[in-house]
Amino acid sequence: GLVMERRRLYERIDERVDAMVAAGAAEEVRRADAAGASSTARAALGFAELLHGDVEAVKRRTRNLAKRQLTWLRRLEGVEIVDLTEATPQTAAERIDGLLRR
Repeated sequence: GLVMERRRLYERIDERVDAMVAAGAAEEVRRADAAGASSTARAALGFAELLHGDVEAVKRRTRNLAKRQLTWLRRLEGVEIVDLTEATPQTAAERIDGLLRR
């Protein structure tokens, strides 16, 4: 399983949400709402929050999901944990490749 230091993970989540909003995610949600988005789409993390312009709530809910996923991952038996806190894409790929080749 791929993990990173929680503080850095949360920073990356915040950066990613900001980038999604800058790229038009809120407008996309409003268009989907106006077009009659399905209940499945409406249940997506961030849909309701972006519809109401609450970007901080999207970040908070995403961080909460990441925390639950990390808890679940650490409880799995036999899973090799790879910490990517300081990894570049290249070193991350090398670490994962090394594990897969064992």
